[in-house]
Amino acid sequence: MDTTTTPAQTTPAPQGTPTSPVRLTEAAVAQVKKVIQDQGFQDYFFSIRVVPAGCSGLGYDLNMVRELKAGDLTWDQDGVKIATDALSNKYLAGTEIDFVSSVTGAGFKFNNPNAKSSCGCGTSFST
Repeated sequence: MDTTTTPAQTTPAPQGTPTSPVRLTEAAVAQVKKVIQDQGFQDYFFSIRVVPAGCSGLGYDLNMVRELKAGDLTWDQDGVKIATDALSNKYLAGTEIDFVSSVTGAGFKFNNPNAKSSCGCGTSFST
């Protein structure tokens, strides 16, 4: 799964509640719903976390999870239940996640206004 990070110059924060740091594009919502349907993940949360990774220091960890961890923040977008932790919330504020597909592959693309740089391969970022 491609998790390319694109540092943003000026991207407005998404509309919604203060606990929704991430906005999924229509394509991303459709892909998550497809995974839920195809894999039988009804009643699961789409978990988005920032973890230590790669040569730039931070990366994204995407999973479908049934059970939340203590202190997780949750919200719903277009029928997709989303969760993150408080620390990731800080790094994800204002992030838009898209799903892109091309002849070279498909994956989620992050437009994170907090990412100041990313590594050459595009799998990690720094703030």
